[in-house]
Amino acid sequence: MESPYIIQLPKFLDDRGNLSFIEENNHIPFKIERTYWIYDVPGGERRGGHAYLSLQEFIVALSGSFDVVLHDGDKEMRFSLNRSYYGLYVPKMMWREIENFSTNSLALILADGKYDEQDYIRDFDRFVSKAHEQ
Repeated sequence: MESPYIIQLPKFLDDRGNLSFIEENNHIPFKIERTYWIYDVPGGERRGGHAYLSLQEFIVALSGSFDVVLHDGDKEMRFSLNRSYYGLYVPKMMWREIENFSTNSLALILADGKYDEQDYIRDFDRFVSKAHEQ
């Protein structure tokens, strides 16, 4: 099973403002099929609470900060995202929750597939069982 990891993105410093970018199959290890973002999350709320059978994602904190909590079926991993020039690669079959959103945070998620409800695992016990099959 593949492991999640932080990817540093290009960062160009300029007195007029900094610039970073993401290129598919270059900075991230997949072709981008879908992009979505999470924002205006009320204090104390969590997002996620599911895994994907085949979808891969790349998560960036474009603004503010939040924690991405991943579980591979055996152990939990926590990644704090708070810079717009790095992000977290999340391979398939990782249970994910996003929590501790700061005020005005903006999470950008790039995915290698379109929305497909059949790809979701929404029950943690079922996920752990499925993860141990692989």
